[in-house]
Amino acid sequence: MVSTETSVGLRLSELAPRLVQSEIRAMTMECDRMGGVNLAQGVCDTEVPEVVAEGAIRAIRDGLNIYTRLDGIARLRKAIAEKVERTLGISVDPEREVLVTSGATGAFQAAAMALLNQGDEVLVFEPFYGYHVGTLNSLRVRAVPVALIEPDWELDLAAVKAAITPKTRAMVVNTPSNPAGKVFTLSELEGLAKIAEEFDLFVFTDEIYEHFIYGGAKHVSPMTIPGMRERTILMSGFSKTFSVTGWRVGYLVADAKWVGSIGYFHDLTYVCAPAPMQQGCADGVEKLGQDFYKGLAREHEVKRTMIVDALRDAGMDPHVPDGAYYVLASAKNLPGETAAQKARALLAKTGVASVAGPAFFRPGKGENLLRFCFAKRDKDLAEACRRLRALS
Repeated sequence: MVSTETSVGLRLSELAPRLVQSEIRAMTMECDRMGGVNLAQGVCDTEVPEVVAEGAIRAIRDGLNIYTRLDGIARLRKAIAEKVERTLGISVDPEREVLVTSGATGAFQAAAMALLNQGDEVLVFEPFYGYHVGTLNSLRVRAVPVALIEPDWELDLAAVKAAITPKTRAMVVNTPSNPAGKVFTLSELEGLAKIAEEFDLFVFTDEIYEHFIYGGAKHVSPMTIPGMRERTILMSGFSKTFSVTGWRVGYLVADAKWVGSIGYFHDLTYVCAPAPMQQGCADGVEKLGQDFYKGLAREHEVKRTMIVDALRDAGMDPHVPDGAYYVLASAKNLPGETAAQKARALLAKTGVASVAGPAFFRPGKGENLLRFCFAKRDKDLAEACRRLRALS
């Protein structure tokens, strides 16, 4: 019998969220329930390149279904190192500086566990990706938002420096970004690099959307900035590029002095990324050339135009993203007092699901914004655009 004097009863931990699911997944479930068009979750349901799919199927049939090394299969690590050198100009040792991970989210969690301590602070640029903040919170690390300047989400370097305290250990740079589609410019990244060096900070850089670049924008990795090679933890993956979000294959590139410990924590949590899917991704990286990546950007630029035009016609004043495949649009003309109410009103009237803006901001901000994902099959996106125009 448990003493009532010492028992605290069954309860959630202090970290456990009070909401059982994110707003994104809540909207997805409601959209599925009513048979709507889901532009809320970034599931990226475009076609998987045949060479990638066949590579995974062949691996399964060939019996490559057991654990891999904790850092991933050698063929994929070598392909990643060659790709990073080819596209970014960074020489990488595939044996010591590349870690295959369970998605870019797995890379971030393992890196944060290896390099941050409870009570540390990490700068995140607002609007931010909720998983970055949620991961930091789960490790008892404080995410400190630094607002980007609307309407074009420009970086304020003075605000960055003002947010730094003796507890600041790192910053997270998501470029191109989710949800704003911001592509950090070379001058912005050079400014952040000077701050990182001045205050001796790590830079966690999430570059999962590196091939989704539009117009005259150019992707620059913070790791390429002089002096940043040692302090940058580059995270990316194949979920978006190959339309395999359910495969959970990502990667991390960092200085060898960090990768061993990061790999330990990734192994502790995930063991390894799915073995046959690693083989399929390796086929894709090895066999798909620049034409594939250029075509990917062209295809999504057309989709961007489709959704931006539809949102304008609907009176929702979209911000045109330079990268990634999300659009933030104004919800001020929709009924409801909060963005969540506005998103549900839009779903009820049009059958199009979006994400309420506060999912990407600190409390009290983003209430007049909704996020739309346009990485959809053309017919589904066209139907969503038709429905949105019914608002006008």
